[in-house]
Amino acid sequence: MLVVEGLCTEYHGDRGQVVKAAQEVSFTVEEGRLFTLLGPSGCGKTTTLRSIAGLERPKAGEISVNGQLVYSSSKGIFVVPNRRGFGMVFQSYAIWPHMNVFENVAFPLEVGDRRYARQEIRDKVMRVLTAVQLDHLAGREATKLSGGQQQRLALARALVMQPALLLLDEPLSNLDAKLREQMRFELKRLQRELKITTVYVTHDQSEALALSHRIAVMKDGRIQQIGTPREIYEHPASQFVADFVGNTNFIEGTVVGVAEPAYAISAVAASGASLAGSPGGPEGSAPHDGGAGASGRCLVRTEIGDLKVHATQEFGRDERVSVSVRPEDVELSEQKPAGDNVWEGRVAQKVFLGEAVDFQVTVGPRTLLSRRHPTLRTRIGEPIWVQLDPEKCVVLKVYG
Repeated sequence: MLVVEGLCTEYHGDRGQVVKAAQEVSFTVEEGRLFTLLGPSGCGKTTTLRSIAGLERPKAGEISVNGQLVYSSSKGIFVVPNRRGFGMVFQSYAIWPHMNVFENVAFPLEVGDRRYARQEIRDKVMRVLTAVQLDHLAGREATKLSGGQQQRLALARALVMQPALLLLDEPLSNLDAKLREQMRFELKRLQRELKITTVYVTHDQSEALALSHRIAVMKDGRIQQIGTPREIYEHPASQFVADFVGNTNFIEGTVVGVAEPAYAISAVAASGASLAGSPGGPEGSAPHDGGAGASGRCLVRTEIGDLKVHATQEFGRDERVSVSVRPEDVELSEQKPAGDNVWEGRVAQKVFLGEAVDFQVTVGPRTLLSRRHPTLRTRIGEPIWVQLDPEKCVVLKVYG
């Protein structure tokens, strides 16, 4: 298990200014799980990884693996990188060009503090080469491997020492799109089979969603949200997370009332009077002031009309909010559907993607992006009905 608590890492920029690359970063990675640090360039994810590896010396915080401290500012502990026993794979695989596949993997065993017998080295090397499906290429020159094979070779070299922790810094970024997708499956298979505790750094949100048990989304050196891939995607905690992790539609508006569980919005919502809420459940609830409870439904007035939405945070009446709706949750149909949040729109543009079609649909003054199955063939300029499922509409606070 990896535990990072209150990690702060700084360095001096080109002009001598102090750059706070990681600020109060805290998270736990359970044994055998893959945890991803996700965020844009400069958000602090690689600095955090390098601090865990010992390649950066933090200013504050603690880092421990399986109960053993490798860094503590309060206790004056800093274990040098080669004593931490971690495996690490960088963007550039740093493969030795003058060695073959077997020799590259055997190298860490031959230069380490512990001395291994020749047969023991062979057994260990062939075991990890089999795991990464390179055992049949053990004698091949490393420079004659494909990009995907080189990536697996770098992984094998990191795994041969049986590290307590595997650190991966954007290991797929140098591969082409199709190979990168294939290697995601390989990495996932390998991590699950070996059950090795792994911290993965990437700016590619699809990579993070595909590989991770849990994800930490970072911005400006701080963690914005930690959760499972599904939690991060379906229930983002902020506009930044919703926007960074996948495509989404943002619809700005103002909270005007609370919906009952069956979305029975009282007429007083429009008049601005208080509505009866249900913070403790539908039965015996106390009157509410018109804001949404910690988890419930509320009515948001927007430029396309009044939206009934799902709320996971508390909101006050007249509070400015942003409603996030994923393109795949913007339903389109040529016949008017039954239910809530239905408007007539018009197809402005569409792009055929093979397995899906992206529609841009104008609804009043707004244009919404919808991703639908290719069987929907409504033409550009034709009318179409738009429906937003209240459970798929995530209402978020607006800051600034």
